[in-house]
Parts: sequence; structure tokens; C-alpha cells
Amino acid sequence: MRLLLKMFLVLGMTIAILVPLLMIRGTIDERQEYRNQAVASIAGSYAGAQAFAGPVLVVPYTETVQAEEKDDKGVVRQVSRNVDGRWTFFPATLVVEGHLRPELRRLGLHQVRVYEWQGRAQAAFRAQIPVDVDPAHPRRIGQPWLSYGIADVRGLVGAPKLRIDGRELALVEGFGSRDGSGVHVRLEAPAAGQSLQLGTQLDFVLGGTESLAIVPLARDNRFSLDSTWSHPRFGGSFLPRERRIGSDGFHARWEVSSLATGAQAQFLAGKAMPSVDAGNGTLDGHRAAAGVSVDGIDAIALSLVDPVNVYSQADRATKYGLLFVLLTFVGFFMFELIKQLPIHPIQYGLVGLALAIFFLLLVSLSEHIEFGRAYLISSVACIGLLGFYLSAVLRSLGRGLGFAAMLATLYAALYGLLVSEDNALVLGSGLLFVILAAIMVVTRKVDWYQLSARTLPRPTG
Repeated sequence: MRLLLKMFLVLGMTIAILVPLLMIRGTIDERQEYRNQAVASIAGSYAGAQAFAGPVLVVPYTETVQAEEKDDKGVVRQVSRNVDGRWTFFPATLVVEGHLRPELRRLGLHQVRVYEWQGRAQAAFRAQIPVDVDPAHPRRIGQPWLSYGIADVRGLVGAPKLRIDGRELALVEGFGSRDGSGVHVRLEAPAAGQSLQLGTQLDFVLGGTESLAIVPLARDNRFSLDSTWSHPRFGGSFLPRERRIGSDGFHARWEVSSLATGAQAQFLAGKAMPSVDAGNGTLDGHRAAAGVSVDGIDAIALSLVDPVNVYSQADRATKYGLLFVLLTFVGFFMFELIKQLPIHPIQYGLVGLALAIFFLLLVSLSEHIEFGRAYLISSVACIGLLGFYLSAVLRSLGRGLGFAAMLATLYAALYGLLVSEDNALVLGSGLLFVILAAIMVVTRKVDWYQLSARTLPRPTG
């Protein structure tokens, strides 16, 4: 009966340690939220996640249409009405390229990644203005506008330079008459049936925070981006056709056909500019499972990510906290059964709290120093404390050092799981198998019926 009572007591202590572990996870979420607020604060005073679309050529017109209306006496009459409309033309080809110059900005404890994109967008239009259907009532064609969509125009550095067929034109703010943020220029009104052949080139410097999206609005889209930041994350609707990532940065190239995207139809339907969620360290702080996700018009997207997000790493580490506590308590219980060594419930609790506080140390230190060093210092501190304490609890320096060695192995294995995210499942399952196998090997000759019949020693601690 005492054996069963002791087993329930150990189980209860294990569950009780969940309380500080959950509190620590809450602290990690809170610190992550502070980091998100830092990103939002810098984005609010600099520029947010950027998106670029265009150019798009819009030609407005007014035509006279005949309609039938009933007057007050019910007599049907032919009346003429002026109806406003517009033709929207997308480029035949669009080439967007540029270099992203990254920079780290600090707010309190947090570093936020911003960039300046030194970009160039070249587009070629081949547009055919429709002829008048009714020569007796010709359309009145207004001034067209050429528009570029930019998610946050505050990021524009200096004045962008637009050249159309080699002639430089001055841009003004706004996205034409369409809702949205960007710049545009007015052109001369064409004649009905005229064929427009335009070659455009926009040179600009655009600042943004962490993420960038580009919308493929042309029939043939070719994008090329490079940066000295060596940790990009690609996503959106299209991944790069070619990419090269090294310690000196990255280079990526996309080729997107209008046949592969609904961006033009989405634009005509009034869909909003893309908003980017980079996952690791963006405004919502959640990692995207397959890179960078985009809401809105189809777009390519990339994000300059932090290679080690200390909060996501610490959060993943706490998920193994219960396993650490459970394995340690199982080891204690085995000593009580096999060595007839009494261990008081308070001693179980103190050891469990020492294991739990490791994760709090890890988060607090990693905000100030590199994650690997923070992990090493936290694990050495906790292992040293537990080795010293358990030498007295287990009444043997060798036993205390043995438990410390076991914990050191567990901490080393956990670090391997954290830094090798792609192999975390196979490493984790392999670790559990090895632990189970070790327990089975050690206890393979134990007579559990005989042990159950014994009277457990009374705790003396």
C-alpha cells in the first residue's frame, strides 16, 4: 500500500511542477509580445513590411449611351446618359531587381531588422485603345495615369525617378483614382484606336521592416533580389526559381508568367495589396510552417529573419521540461525502491523547481547574450546546483555526480533538438527510445513483486 501511495505522490509532484513550467511559458509569451511591440513601434516610425506592385496603365473615358426611361406620365422615351469607365492595361514584361541593404535597429532589449531596397522596375506596355463603337457618339478619353502600388510610402527615400521612353516625369503621391498607397503620373490623352507603346523605368530606394512582397502583374515577370543578409526566408505564392545563400548573403531570381497567377484578375477585382507574415519575428510572432505567408494579391515574398529566435527556441525547450522532471523523479523512485534510500517529497519538489528555473534563466540570459552561450551558462548553473544538492540527498558524491552526468546528457540532447529543427522529430524519438531502453536494461532483473512486498523506508529528510 505504501508503494502505491508513493507512486501517486511522485505522480502528483510531477504534475505540480507543471504549474511553474506553465508560468515560465507565459513569461516567454509575454516577452515575445514585448518584442512584437518593438517591431510595431519601429515600423510605425520608419516603415512597415513593404509590398510593391505595378506599373499599371489606366485610361479613363466617358461615353454616351442611349437608354429608355419612363417619364411622369409613363411614356417611354430615349434618353442619353454619360457613363464613366476605364481601361486597365498591364505590362507585357516586367523586370524588377535590386539590392536590400539590411540594418538592425534596437528598441530596449530587442533588435528589429529593417532594410533599404535600392530597386529598379522596368516595364514595357503594348496597349491598344479601342475604337469608337458609334462614331456619332465618340468617347471622350481623359488623361491616363501610370500607377505603382507601395504598401507604405513613408519608406520612400528621396524622390523616385521615373522615365517613360527616356523622358523623365515627376511622380505624385497616390495610386491614381484607385484606393491604395503608391505613386502615379498623368500622361497625355490618347486617341481612339491608338496603339500605345511605352517603355518605363522606375529607380527608387524603399525602406521597410523585415519583409517584402512583389506582385507579378505583367504577362512575363522576372524578379531578382540580393542582399548581404545571410538568413532569408522565401514564401508567398511563388518560390525562387534560383537561389544562392551563403555567409556573404543571398541572391534569388523568380520567373512568373501571367498564366500561373491570378494577380491581374485579383487587381481588377479590387483585392488589397499583399500583407506579409514572415513568421519568425514578425508582428504576430508566429512562425509560418512553409516560409513567408501572404494575404491579398498573389505575390512573391521574402523576409530577413533572425536565424535564432530566442523566444521560439525557449518555448520549444519548455515543451521538454516535463520530460526532464519525469525522468529525474523516476530515477529518484528507483533509488528508493532498489537502494532503500528515502527521499522526502520536499526534496522531489526542490529538484523539480531547479529543473524548471533553467528555462527562465535561458530566456532572461538569451535576451542579452547569444543563445548558445545563454544555454550553456543556464545548463551549467542548474546541473552544478543539482549535482551539489543531490550528493547530499542521495548520500553519495558518486550518485550526485551520476545524476548530474545524466542531466548533462539530457541538456546536450535538448540543445541538439533545438538547433536541428528539421531533424527534431527523429532525434526526439531516438532519445526517448534510448531512455526507455536504458530503464528496461537497468530494471530487467528486478523482482517487482518482491519490491512491492517490502516496506519502503521512512523519509528522514
